[in-house]
Amino acid sequence: MSSNLTAGKLVSQTNIKSDGDVFHEIFRERPHHIPNMCPAHIQKCDVHEGDFGQVGSVIFWNYTHDGKECVAKEIIEAIDEENKSVTFKVIEGDLMELYKSFKLIVHVDTTGEDNLVTWTLVYEKLHGDVPDPHTLMDFCLKVTKDIETHHISNPPN
Repeated sequence: MSSNLTAGKLVSQTNIKSDGDVFHEIFRERPHHIPNMCPAHIQKCDVHEGDFGQVGSVIFWNYTHDGKECVAKEIIEAIDEENKSVTFKVIEGDLMELYKSFKLIVHVDTTGEDNLVTWTLVYEKLHGDVPDPHTLMDFCLKVTKDIETHHISNPPN
């Protein structure tokens, strides 16, 4: 008999050389700019309800994960300016075929020149055979590095 461990949480951190405040602002207010920074991973980001940067707004993503074209519809569940974090709750799309619930939290720690991006994936699987979303965490880290590379090679004026 399989175990009933369907809830899980993955946390991963990576240092970035680009500005942590800018990185937070991109996820908070300008996620629609991300496809320009990492077109191999994210092709499109549109707001379906509300406005970018507003809690309760609905955002629709087109992305490529594990070589497959995918979609996700997310609600911006929380924005914490003090701690530089944004919480996205997935409400529709490919992830909902495997997970009962799925949240992505992106958090930036800025201390002097050091900027640490922390991704937290909180999820509940539909059944015990669903794998933990390690490849999705790898995807988030690749997107982070693409955004960092974009900002290092295209610094703001």
